[in-house]
Amino acid sequence: MRSKEEIREMISAGQAVLGIELGSTRIKAVLIDVDKSPVASGSYDWENQYVDHIWTYDIHEVWKGLQGSYQDLVKNVQEEYGVTVTNLAAAGVSAMMHGYLAFDEKDELLVPFRTWRNTITGEASEKLSELFQYHIPQRWSIAHLYQAILNGEDHVDKVRFFTTLSGYIHWRLTGQKVIGSGDAAGMFPINIEAKDYDSRMLDQFDELVADKGFPWKIRDLLPKVLLAGEDAGSLTEEGAKLLDPSGNLASGIPMCPPEGDAGTGMTATNSVAVRTGNVSAGTSVFAMAVLEKDLTKPYEEIDLVTTPAGDLVAMVHCNNCTSDLNAWVGLFKEFAESFGIDVDMNKLFGTLYNKALEGDPDCGGLLAYNYFSGEHITGFDEGRPLFVRSPESKFNLANFMRVHLYTSLGALKTGMDILLKKEDVRLDRMMGHGGLFKTRGVGQRILAGAIDTPVYVMETAGEGGAWGIALLADYLVRKEENESLTDYLNNKVFHDAEGTGMDPVAEDVEGYEKFMERYTKGLAIERAAVDCEI
Repeated sequence: MRSKEEIREMISAGQAVLGIELGSTRIKAVLIDVDKSPVASGSYDWENQYVDHIWTYDIHEVWKGLQGSYQDLVKNVQEEYGVTVTNLAAAGVSAMMHGYLAFDEKDELLVPFRTWRNTITGEASEKLSELFQYHIPQRWSIAHLYQAILNGEDHVDKVRFFTTLSGYIHWRLTGQKVIGSGDAAGMFPINIEAKDYDSRMLDQFDELVADKGFPWKIRDLLPKVLLAGEDAGSLTEEGAKLLDPSGNLASGIPMCPPEGDAGTGMTATNSVAVRTGNVSAGTSVFAMAVLEKDLTKPYEEIDLVTTPAGDLVAMVHCNNCTSDLNAWVGLFKEFAESFGIDVDMNKLFGTLYNKALEGDPDCGGLLAYNYFSGEHITGFDEGRPLFVRSPESKFNLANFMRVHLYTSLGALKTGMDILLKKEDVRLDRMMGHGGLFKTRGVGQRILAGAIDTPVYVMETAGEGGAWGIALLADYLVRKEENESLTDYLNNKVFHDAEGTGMDPVAEDVEGYEKFMERYTKGLAIERAAVDCEI
């Protein structure tokens, strides 16, 4: 760790690197030093709005939030180091993947930003998936564009450019209509060999809409795809003032390709190499696995995206993870407080999670579902949290906690089993990060048993996507000749990272399989609860 004086001099000399990520509830800015360590941060809280049946963020709030997070960072730097940020070695912007921002020939926004959260493109998703023979999720940008066409929306004829949130911000800051490979893969399918949009599918889309007579071809509307480390332009004078209205920040700062939050998450967890991946487990849960080759066929449960370097990634995304588990822990807190016991939540979580490790490998015959909301992987538009047992089940605290940890990853395992069993995907390790892994060794062991793969948890995993995009910006300007992103992360970022690895325990693997047999059969109980509107 460098001294405060060294960091002060580095910032003053313009050697620091900036990363900003726009998440769903918070915009975070991170400044890193030449050692890749975060030295300052800033944030801005915001929320989406539901307007005219569309989940959106006001475009003015995007800039207010971007400026707010940066100003908070600058304030932090001034208070901590006594210097003003005037220049940077590089910068990068990341944001929630997918969604739809469409602009006309005057670069004016045609309709309010349609975010990844919308589920209004079902017809388009289904028809494009059938046409391409490639799974097109509802949140992808091309699904939004085609649904607008199917809806007969007036704005489609006027579209001259559409992009994601990160692509939009980067364009305004640099003047460049480009996008990183990972985020591009959430706009339109990527051909892994060409490292670009799939040419066959582009032609198929043009043929599909040819009878509409639009004055554009799909290629004309999409941003250019760039790989990590490629030139994505630099901060213009207008862009510098947009980011820092005070006028202190210089223009000309190199910017890396804009990326989505999945790509920055992979970067921040050192999970961009083939046969590696990561699992982010909190309110929702998703897994990213970097593949050696393409899948043999499309699966509705599996999204295909890429790493920032352009390698193919299988993504399993589930809506539900720890909400029901947290609710039960809250009940135990209330029970303890009823006896006048003052409860420390960290100790309570730690005690109950570790208790789960004393349970039977198959949870003693107990069954639970954590479906606060619907779960597309198992076919549910709505959810009902459930706990079920038979008279023969071994009902004790250890098994009770274990079953709720197991079910928090149940839908995820359903998708991962497609990769690991049907497609014979090989994984050397997975990185775990998020709330499920805060209690040392417990969530890690449960996940290792679920996917029968070594799971690692690093202390730096908590730094998040803003750190990830800062690393991609640093890679742009500080990579050596022919140095891959994988080598850069291994040798210059994570070479001395502290963390723990855990191999799967055979009894856990076998027990989880027995639990999943029960989980699959019991989905009929979940279905009955939803159908009966209980």
